[in-house]
Amino acid sequence: MDKELYKGVFVFAEQREGVIQNVAFELIGKARELADSIGEKVTAILCGYKMGEMPKELIAAGADVVLVVDDEKLEHYLTEPYAQAVTHIIQECKPEIVLLGATTIGRDLGPRLSSRLRTGLTADCTSLEIGEDRNLMMTRPAFGGNLMATIVSKAHRPQMSTVRPGVMRRRVADNSRQGTVENVTVPFDTSKFRVRLVKKVHEEKNMVDITEAHILVSGGRGVGSQDGFSKLTDLAGQIHAEVSSSRAMVDAGLIGHERQVGQTGKTVRPDIYMAIGISGAIQHLAGMEESDFIIAINKDKFAPIFQVADLGVVGDLHKIVPILTAKLRASMQDK
Repeated sequence: MDKELYKGVFVFAEQREGVIQNVAFELIGKARELADSIGEKVTAILCGYKMGEMPKELIAAGADVVLVVDDEKLEHYLTEPYAQAVTHIIQECKPEIVLLGATTIGRDLGPRLSSRLRTGLTADCTSLEIGEDRNLMMTRPAFGGNLMATIVSKAHRPQMSTVRPGVMRRRVADNSRQGTVENVTVPFDTSKFRVRLVKKVHEEKNMVDITEAHILVSGGRGVGSQDGFSKLTDLAGQIHAEVSSSRAMVDAGLIGHERQVGQTGKTVRPDIYMAIGISGAIQHLAGMEESDFIIAINKDKFAPIFQVADLGVVGDLHKIVPILTAKLRASMQDK
């Protein structure tokens, strides 16, 4: 393989129902950093139907070029049409690096692309850096999160990785940036379209996605029961926060997986993260240690969570949380 033929950093810009997902903007920000370090351009791949002003949003986020595949076959995500479209672009353009979000779509699409392109794919990366030899250093948790492994694809191109939402920081949009938008026509092989969308059903959700929340009140094994989570919910209501949890509480059936923070859950970066009854295992820290301000409440003063906390309270959460909630409620009533 002639590595010299492969140029540029490409990002699959995931959109759903006409809205570009935050992870796409986060990846373009990281791609901008990587591309600048090797003197290359950032290209966004945008697939869908009737996408309007979305290419301009990607350019403002840091893309130099936006390759648009606007086709009715891509109105809704289906594996085969999207895999054909993105594979065609990569084969034609030969990017050096390809990044995707580790979302339900990215986790479905990424392996299909790596198989068709006969290259590797490093999943759930937490760090991406360019090495001295220009190879992409892709770091991810390994062995149950007990260590971090850096993976390099020396012999194959493109170098591909998926990154979970919230891991990379989104750049501030610059609407004055100039870029190129190119329409791409894909020669679809419709004989391979074996799956069709019959119906879409939207689930009604009243809760904010925890990756979008500014304040999170998160409970761990120490919370113990549904009654314990009710105390956390009362506290969250006083500070306009969302409730999340560690894996132990999800496994216990006390809260849904969509509320889980950690290596096997979601990565979050709230302004304030309250870790209540959470010991601070490395698997959980991987999902929240980049929070701006971390408050920990735990009766074990040696709990690892205190090593990353900005403010720590040693004590019984079942006594502390109700008192804190009552104080907050009283202060709000005084106002």
